[in-house]
Amino acid sequence: MSKLKPILLGTAFALSAQPVLAQEEQFITIGTGGQTGVYYVVGQSICRLVNRDSAETGLRCTAPATGGSIANINAIKSGDMTMGVAQSDWQYHAYNGSSDYEGDAFEDLRSVFAVHPEPFTVLARADAGIENFEDLAGKRVNVGNPGSGSRGTFEIVLDAMGMSMDDFALASELRPAEQAAALGDNQVDAISYTVGHPNGSIQEATSTVDSNLVTVAGDAIDQLVADNPYYSKVTIPGGMYAGNDEDTETFGVKATFVTSAEVPEETVYQVVKAVFDNFDRFKGLHPAFESLEPEDMISEGNSAPLHPGAERYYREQGWIE
Repeated sequence: MSKLKPILLGTAFALSAQPVLAQEEQFITIGTGGQTGVYYVVGQSICRLVNRDSAETGLRCTAPATGGSIANINAIKSGDMTMGVAQSDWQYHAYNGSSDYEGDAFEDLRSVFAVHPEPFTVLARADAGIENFEDLAGKRVNVGNPGSGSRGTFEIVLDAMGMSMDDFALASELRPAEQAAALGDNQVDAISYTVGHPNGSIQEATSTVDSNLVTVAGDAIDQLVADNPYYSKVTIPGGMYAGNDEDTETFGVKATFVTSAEVPEETVYQVVKAVFDNFDRFKGLHPAFESLEPEDMISEGNSAPLHPGAERYYREQGWIE
């Protein structure tokens, strides 16, 4: 299988009585996440900006919904995706061959830029009596769909807490788009999501049923953050969601945009240029993007080396030497 499978080169001809020059088109595919998540907005937003300049660059971009971070990285590795969004922890593990990637390092993984912070978020029905992560024991919990970064991070938290899936009365594997309804219909007591805020799925759930954000803190989390440079402590501000007026303490990662060393330099350069040449427009496409700064996006959360196409643009802007 070609590692450049998603980059399809074709020739488009205008229908005209007069001969015209062929316009070469290059199709790129960006892996995102569930349609209610911010990853989907990231991919769609990037494609929107890339496609604005298709006549000049020849790039055509699509960003379908996918299983999330791990699925995106694996699809890039296999050549089924050109680029994708992934949590900073899973970028680290994939490149370094740790955690789920032990013995199978993706050495050709390349970072492009980081995006928004993503708190590890747990939301529980108010009638379930869940205030802290440890209170999930004996409850019905949606742990996330396989292949998602949310699921992977949930498993890491379980291990850090000395817990396992067996501690739950039910460990469901619903996708983000399904979990808010499940909480409202009393099919589960709590849902989990590593995601940027505000988030549509969490807004839907808190608007449907009395529910509270769950504190994820304590010695085990302190140690997890201390041991892993891609984690940091995070506070979800109070007042963002119905019925949750107080700040909620947790930890989190960064959403990052990644690709493969096999993707041509010019392709990545044009994608990066489309985003940063239209940065104010990009920031306006979702509230989670409002506080983004270019200097932070190229220095935080990126464990894999920068792709040469991204480096080229950043050097032109004077952001790196």
